[in-house]
Amino acid sequence: MDLNLVQIAVAAVVPVLFAITLHEVAHGWVARYFGDDTAFVMGRLSLNPIKHVDPVGTVALPAGLLVLGYVTGSLIPIFGWAKPVPVQFGNLRKPKQDMIWVALAGPGTNLGMAVFWALIAGGSGVLFPSGSLAFTFLVVMGVIGIYINLILMILNLLPLPPLDGGRVAVGLLPQGASRWVSYLEPFGLPILLILLFTGALGTILVPPFLFLFGLLFGFSGLDPDLLRGIFG
Repeated sequence: MDLNLVQIAVAAVVPVLFAITLHEVAHGWVARYFGDDTAFVMGRLSLNPIKHVDPVGTVALPAGLLVLGYVTGSLIPIFGWAKPVPVQFGNLRKPKQDMIWVALAGPGTNLGMAVFWALIAGGSGVLFPSGSLAFTFLVVMGVIGIYINLILMILNLLPLPPLDGGRVAVGLLPQGASRWVSYLEPFGLPILLILLFTGALGTILVPPFLFLFGLLFGFSGLDPDLLRGIFG
């Protein structure tokens, strides 16, 4: 059974919200472990998505990209952002070293969620008859969960501040080089948008995405023909 655009959008709500918000909460929890309580004190270590929703980054942009990809039938990277969880890197016990782990917490959480959604998609046939609306809805939700989490993981590992990969680069590089990488932070989002609209971002993200998506979809045990039948 095929789902229409509205049903697909509804199926995407839970995976997209939690992919973005748990990514941010993970940063705050790891920062707290290494000595910075800022996010905890401000009440931002909550699993309530409402506390982290950014109207543009969490709702409008991912929804617009989802619709654009559906209408054009092309693989468009769907990404977004939540309200950043505040981290005072100066409060970390070893700021340059600990910021690496704080930064990696977000993409690491996305990888864990991608595996979780692969299990959900794979287990849909145990819960519901194949071909039923509930079965198809759960498969679509699981596939979108794999998709959005892998995209966010790979995107955030790009070595461009303020993305997590940029923080990792600042933590790993010698002091002089890391300072130059830090200077890019005010220009990070404009650079990212230029890469998106020129198609360069897709060129960077798609190969590792397809590799990892293939692994996780195979892990789910679902028939690839089923995916082609649902999404066309």
